[in-house]
Amino acid sequence: MNTQIRIYTINRGKLAQFAAEWQAHIRPLREKLGFRILGAWTLAENNQFVWLLHYAGERSFAESDAAYYQHPERVAMDPNPARLIARAEEYFVEPFRLVD
Repeated sequence: MNTQIRIYTINRGKLAQFAAEWQAHIRPLREKLGFRILGAWTLAENNQFVWLLHYAGERSFAESDAAYYQHPERVAMDPNPARLIARAEEYFVEPFRLVD
């Protein structure tokens, strides 16, 4: 499995700030390290940020994800956008073929 849906519940009143920091810092580094962002959405009524993260490189998703968090650019992010996350959910997803 190489695609995850990530659902982040963001601290109240901080959704726009998190989305801006994610766009400026998280997204570029993920893409630099070989991940693809398949989409991202905000759910203002729930203070949630939802995104699809895909990796299809030579290493496993788990290895590549761990390398992302250990990367010097990620370690040096200041302020760390994760400080705004109240709850994080991550699930691997598989494509579902729609049939008429």
